[in-house]
Amino acid sequence: MKNLHDKLMSRGAVSLTDAELLALLIESSDDSRDPLATAEKLLALGGSLAGIARTDLGRLRMAEGLGLRRAERLILSAEFGRRVAASTEQDVECISTDADVVRLMRPIFDPMRHEECWVLYLTSSNRLLERRRVSQGGVQATVVDHRLIVKRALELLSTQIIMIHNHPSGAAEPSADDKTLTEKVRDAAALFDIRLLDHIIISREGEFSFRRMSLL
Repeated sequence: MKNLHDKLMSRGAVSLTDAELLALLIESSDDSRDPLATAEKLLALGGSLAGIARTDLGRLRMAEGLGLRRAERLILSAEFGRRVAASTEQDVECISTDADVVRLMRPIFDPMRHEECWVLYLTSSNRLLERRRVSQGGVQATVVDHRLIVKRALELLSTQIIMIHNHPSGAAEPSADDKTLTEKVRDAAALFDIRLLDHIIISREGEFSFRRMSLL
């Protein structure tokens, strides 16, 4: 492990592979096994660092005999990274593309096991006024009131909005209900000269943009 510590000191954490980073996090004087070998087994089980981060604490502590303390260390490290990413993205002032939206919202959605719907409220020049959760539900669906979305836009004097919701248990392809909701929000907003710019679905497998697919 000395080589990994030397690598960290001389070249920085960015130089570490996923397995090396994980090995340094789980290193323990109470475990005589090679941390790098254990890390590689954990990655094989979880599929990726993100997969490990999404694992329940109870299951993670049993994986490869990690134990509670080291499992907690991994969960806390993942949450620390997520919060850093989320706080950094809060500095975004202007939304130009659907990629900007995904960059802003993925840190929020990635750890979730339930569905939520958020709305970005923008000025006519695409400056972000507010991002707001408008509903949360179960694994498969959430109920969204399009009237509340428009009401908040009027309160903020927002002339453009973007809807975003996640699919925690499947692909990013929209369901029939997603398409119906998009039409309802678009039509309700249009009555007040508010434009629905996009509806973006984010899942672990990718993203779907109604605007990019010419559905808006």
